Amino acid sequence: MNHYYQQASFLQSATTRKTMPMESGLEIAFAGRSNAGKSSVINRVCSQKSLARTSKTPGRTQLINFFQLPDANFLVDLPGYGYAKVPEAIKLEWQKFIESYLTQRNTLRGMVLVMDIRHPMTDYDQAMLRWAQNRMLPVHVLLNKSDKLTRGAGMNVLLQVRKMLAESGIASVQMFSALKQQGLDECWDVLDKWLGKDVITTQSEV
Repeated sequence: MNHYYQQASFLQSATTRKTMPMESGLEIAFAGRSNAGKSSVINRVCSQKSLARTSKTPGRTQLINFFQLPDANFLVDLPGYGYAKVPEAIKLEWQKFIESYLTQRNTLRGMVLVMDIRHPMTDYDQAMLRWAQNRMLPVHVLLNKSDKLTRGAGMNVLLQVRKMLAESGIASVQMFSALKQQGLDECWDVLDKWLGKDVITTQSEV
């Protein structure tokens, strides 16, 4: 359990840029296809059962949800993509909203991209990576649901995705299981680095 992330609390939801909180502190966005288990990942990272609400109908929400950390930093839950059975015009609006956040939010320091390890690097995932690459935004890929594969099969997927990401120069990748609590320490280390928490920890140990 990580006490810092455990203190995350819901602040507000936004449907437009005007309804987002004022830019202060640093932000890390969580993105992913709607059935990749993104909400479960956020809940596991924060050691809370229902911080990010999971839905029986993935992809329905069009909200960007802001969770505040104790020092005014934020974890940001972006709308899931690629699954909702809604009109194409609405999907395009969601896409524009997400893109505007990723490309124009000055306090954004990194993006955690959640993928189902059994179906990685979909067209939607690659679109998110392109947006991040255009902005030179660091990305950390979580290959979630790794408990669904054997260790050997999971490692094969990890190596394949790592090879595909090598050209971007901005993305790292790991296996993760929100269900089995696997990969938490590695994920926390990445978040700490983006938020400068690793620097604070190192200085306190000197």
